[in-house]
Amino acid sequence: MAAEKSNRIRLAWLSPRSLWRTTDWIGPQEIRRTERWLATARVFLAISALIAVWVDPGEIRSIWAYALLAFYIAQGTAIIFLLRSRQQSTAAFRVLVHAADIVWPALICLLTTSQSNPFFLFFLFVLAAAAYRWGLWETVMTAVSAVSLLWLESLALHVGVIHPINAWLQHHRLPVLNVDLVDYEPKRLFMRSVYLIVMALLLGYLAEQQKKLRAEREEAARMLGRVSIEAGLTGTLTEIVGALLRLYGAPRALIASREGGTGRMSVGVVQLKNDIALLTWQEPGPAGADIYLGDLATSSCYVQSRASAGHQEFVSIALGDDGAITSDADSAVLQRFAEVHPFHRMLALSFSPSPELSGRVFLLEPQLASSAEEELRFLQDLARQVGPAVYNVYLLRRLRRRAGALERARLVRDLHDGAVQSLIGVEMQVDVLRRSDLIAEPVSDELERIQKLLRDEVAKLRELMQQMKSVDVDGQKLPGFLRDAVQRFQRETGIAATFLMDEGEVVLSQPVCRELARIAQEALVNVRKHSGAKQVFVHLLHSDGSWELVVEDDGAGFPFDGRIAQSELDRSSRAPAVIRERARLIQGELTIESRPGRGARIEVRVPQP
Repeated sequence: MAAEKSNRIRLAWLSPRSLWRTTDWIGPQEIRRTERWLATARVFLAISALIAVWVDPGEIRSIWAYALLAFYIAQGTAIIFLLRSRQQSTAAFRVLVHAADIVWPALICLLTTSQSNPFFLFFLFVLAAAAYRWGLWETVMTAVSAVSLLWLESLALHVGVIHPINAWLQHHRLPVLNVDLVDYEPKRLFMRSVYLIVMALLLGYLAEQQKKLRAEREEAARMLGRVSIEAGLTGTLTEIVGALLRLYGAPRALIASREGGTGRMSVGVVQLKNDIALLTWQEPGPAGADIYLGDLATSSCYVQSRASAGHQEFVSIALGDDGAITSDADSAVLQRFAEVHPFHRMLALSFSPSPELSGRVFLLEPQLASSAEEELRFLQDLARQVGPAVYNVYLLRRLRRRAGALERARLVRDLHDGAVQSLIGVEMQVDVLRRSDLIAEPVSDELERIQKLLRDEVAKLRELMQQMKSVDVDGQKLPGFLRDAVQRFQRETGIAATFLMDEGEVVLSQPVCRELARIAQEALVNVRKHSGAKQVFVHLLHSDGSWELVVEDDGAGFPFDGRIAQSELDRSSRAPAVIRERARLIQGELTIESRPGRGARIEVRVPQP
């Protein structure tokens, strides 16, 4: 237990590896504007110091302070004009200006009464400038440099360096430097050094946090910019997950989603090739929901895995929906995932912009930018901001599907009232003509062949129309729909078809009923096209707390002999792909029994909620 706690503490304070929040992501124009603002503040500070001296001339000991302030103002003004004339500010220029800002306070404080006067603001300005330009460590180094200069001045004064300088000034009839050694006593200087270091830590820390927040907002804005209606849901997810791969230096990511209405589950693998994100969809399998969307008892988590004593151990940091640290992620869920996708480090983020869409993103082998807890909070905020935009793309896709369904329904009506009726009329005319006594037998045979072709085309058109129709079936409508489909199949094909159903109310969700109806339609189409059967039975049975759809015929059967269950069908792809996919969508158990030359039997078992 103690070892596990130690591991968690170690994980919570991971050293930064990719400081994407503190990299120089600010553009040249923004850097130029920042330097202009600092130059303006520099001039304002110097003018304010002059006003303070004018109000209380006793603040300075030598007239040389006026010369230094005048030079400081001239420096700030020159920097403003340089920045206005140049298109950008180079890093060397900024370092040079900052070094001058460190030196001037140390010089000015020699000529003032005490470092608690307004001139001490020059030290604060240079610390604020370092925090504004860079971050924490640069600000601390600035404070260390300023403190070092003060101690060097103290050493120089105590060894008597000031006397030769004053002698030289008196020889040339110039004002002397009136320096008070009391201000540079070690005790006072130590306290002032502590003030500067503490102020540097405070300003640097605040600036660092502000820059991190700004970098995260910029990154979230870039992610939102990748949401594209034209690219669709797949393209949008590819771009967003690809950006996360670049951000964390991860080689691979997985995204698993599930639609609440249909229960349909999708799993995709995103990889970068030549810095281009590529998404590959893969089959989640019967256990996909448990592997990818199992209950981790957390909203997001960072996990490290390691082998110990012949088994795999997981050390994790987990956050709840409210951002609070929760208990470790469920190791059983992690174990199932690791068996399919082995990893050493992993970031997992759950998202659910609405009850209709939920999922989880897995980043494998990420290189963290800071502590794991901070990264998880950032990813949670990112999901809250980007999730609604992605959900809007999802809704638009559903709207387009619905519009497509309405258009297909209109097309079905047009086909029924137009092409199908015309073909039936032509077939009837050919039949009348074939039965006429004026037609010779060879011509009659040819007309019979044409009549059969017309009947086949009418049957194909009707099957196409049935497939194009939107199937809105619930538990109450499913038996009637299957009965009508079987009767229509018998009328159109001449194959004897029977529908049987157990007594009882069908308690299944609408998406499940819809897929069962489609499976029955697809099975009947396959019987007509491929089996050569003379009789078909469609059963809807209830047993052991589940419903079972059975389609059985006495035709040619499948090209294998025996009974094959779901797992083997997924590996061998022997079942019709459409039926196998629809059974997977509703978490159904598909079984096919084939007797070559004697028929086949398709069973789809669905548990009743």
